[in-house]
Formats: sequence, C-alpha cells, structure tokens
Amino acid sequence: MRALRGLENSSSSVRLQTALAVGTTPDSRFIEKLIERCAIEPDFYVRDMLTWALTRHPSSMSVPRLIDELRSERAQARSQALHTLSKIGDRQAWPAITRALLTDADDEVARSAWRAAVVLVPEGEEAGLAGVLATQLGRGKRETQLSLSRALIALGEVIMPTLRAAMTDPDPRVRQHAIATERLLRDPDAGFEFAIEEAKRIMALGTTGKEE
Repeated sequence: MRALRGLENSSSSVRLQTALAVGTTPDSRFIEKLIERCAIEPDFYVRDMLTWALTRHPSSMSVPRLIDELRSERAQARSQALHTLSKIGDRQAWPAITRALLTDADDEVARSAWRAAVVLVPEGEEAGLAGVLATQLGRGKRETQLSLSRALIALGEVIMPTLRAAMTDPDPRVRQHAIATERLLRDPDAGFEFAIEEAKRIMALGTTGKEE
C-alpha cells in the first residue's frame, strides 16, 4: 500500500510509474484508490494509465464501484468512470449508461457516455440508443460533434431512419450535423470537415441529398 502513495506525488512521472506498477501487479485492494485518483488526476497520460490499471483487475470487483462513480457530482469522476467502463467492456454496466449521462451538460461526460454506450449496448437495442444520441445532434463544437457522429456510425445502418428524421429538424445545426453524419457513414474516409462542408452545400441547395 506504500506504493499507492506514489499516486499522490507532485510529479506526474512518479504518478505514471505508480499506476503502471499497480496495473502490472493487480491487487483488489488497489481498486478504490485507483478510482478515487481518476476523479482528480490532472494529467491525461496518468489518467489513461489509471484506466489501464483498472482494466487489469477483475471486472466483477471494479465495475460495480465504477458504476457508483457515475453518480458523482464531479464531472471528471463521471467521465473517467465511463471511459474505464468502455475499456473494460463488461455489459453488466449497460443499465448504468442512462439518458441523463448521454445528455449530460458537461461535454466530456457526454462524449465518454456516447463511447461507452456503443461498446456496451446489447444486441437489438441499437435503434433505441440511436434515438437518444440523435437528440444531441448539433451540440457543441466540432470535436464534440465528431464524437457524436463516430458513436452513431459505430451503430451501423440502424441509425438511418433516425438520421433521416433529423435532416428535417427545424434547427439548421441539427440538420447539418445529421447530413454530415450520413455522409461519413457512407464514406468514412471523407473526413468530418469535408462532410460538414458538403452538408452546408446540400442545405444551401435546399435538399437533404435523399435523391442521391
């Protein structure tokens, strides 16, 4: 347990090495401390190593504690718990990926929830998830919009009815994002910026590209 004190060291490199060591020699007594540190760790690389260390522990012990963390008032705690759950991939966590998390006011939490949801969604529930994700079309800046598009595309062709409906939304941002997502689904190599510009062109012409 002395080693765990390294997670509180002022040096990020020491914290990184400590997380690596904990993941290399897993011990269930480490789980609580790793999760606690995820909520406050300022360094991206250390957070990623903390997540890796958690994936090295039995999911039967880590997943319930991570699910508890989703109710935290601290946005980073929710976001990092979601990220870790997506890496573990244990579908017992699926019921915990609530609509509230998928529409969280914090962009980082919402993005983590989208990624976790598409990993954990049970077969047959993809269309319902697509419907919830579609309520976020048009949200935020490019980075957030790209995350949402990627999450939707990961669900496959089941998203098309939802996208088609969004293409007639009164909000032009929603329409543009829906069109761009459909373009990326058809041509993943096009790039998001190109897809957005194409969506703008289509909207300027007054069509949704349905006839194509």
